[in-house]
Amino acid sequence: MANDDFPGWHGTTIIGVRKGDEVVIAGDGQVSLGQTVIKGTARKVRRLSPGGHDVICGFAGSTADAFTLLERLEKKLEATPGQLARASVELAKDWRTDKYLQKLEAMLIVSDGRELLVITGAGDVLEPEHEVTAIGSGGNYALAAGRALMDSDLDAEAIARKAMAIASDICVYTNGKLTVETIKKPTS
Repeated sequence: MANDDFPGWHGTTIIGVRKGDEVVIAGDGQVSLGQTVIKGTARKVRRLSPGGHDVICGFAGSTADAFTLLERLEKKLEATPGQLARASVELAKDWRTDKYLQKLEAMLIVSDGRELLVITGAGDVLEPEHEVTAIGSGGNYALAAGRALMDSDLDAEAIARKAMAIASDICVYTNGKLTVETIKKPTS
């Protein structure tokens, strides 16, 4: 099948919200091929515990590519325990410079409870300005909704869930079947 004929995979909206002493990453479960929903219950939010240090992450893009990146991130975290930013920068450098990794099509949102970061294949490690970030097909809708809700009395999980509900009402590539992971800011 020629690339022009391939309808393209779409799927997943991931949001990260930091409020108070917790960070929540939530993602929907939809994967679509063109106009067809292939799966509605994909799980694209995970908890990693390399070296006993919990990290939550969500990914958008190609699942196989994202799993490759998650494995690499886990190795970087094992090499630099408790240093999410450093591990993320090392992953982003490898992703940008390695010929194999350069072809990977995915984005990650990661948090250890202290930091909330987006890692891209362009070599970026971004920390959101407004304690909310989102990626994927409905990412802009979820981001706008999340930012609007930050001044409310809602906690991080409620903001993430409500923002994802809004995104799923607008984006045809996003559904309401969520996977949610929460991590508290470490006390040390």
